[in-house]
Amino acid sequence: MDKNEEIETIEEIKEEPKKEKKEKKDSKKNKQIEELQNEINSLKDKNMRVTAEMVNTLRRKDEEMSRIMKYSNESLILELLPVIDNFERALSTNNNLSDEVINYQKGINMIYNNIKNILDKFEVKEIDALGKEFDPSYHQAVMQEEKKDTPSNIVIEVMQKGYTYKDKVIRPVMVKVSK
Repeated sequence: MDKNEEIETIEEIKEEPKKEKKEKKDSKKNKQIEELQNEINSLKDKNMRVTAEMVNTLRRKDEEMSRIMKYSNESLILELLPVIDNFERALSTNNNLSDEVINYQKGINMIYNNIKNILDKFEVKEIDALGKEFDPSYHQAVMQEEKKDTPSNIVIEVMQKGYTYKDKVIRPVMVKVSK
């Protein structure tokens, strides 16, 4: 071996521990980078899930508030329905009335019509039942009667009127149904 080759070999031997140290440092750095990248990915995933949950919660809250606002007058309307029933009963008696009672009845009729107009404005509708097929989502059968000329399961008498508020039944119609 000549002198140059010996020097190169000695330098290579000196370089080997430095290379090993550098490789260990690089390996350690790569491992740290990988761990940090995994942590970043985990945090991104967690952030996406939290954001999605927040969006869903806000959507559910908005839907609930819309529903509450849509039917906010329901309890007031339910309180008014018996008043409407009483007005209708008062107006249905017409047997041998004096002129004074007839005048009172005209006033009652005007008040009744005003209340009905207000209910119409708030989308309260009377459920039409007489002569229709019995539907348990709109009707409440309280009696049954056999009628020869009427098919079975048809409403033959309305005992108490029913109403819808917007798209919801707030009081079903009490009916008598044919057998």
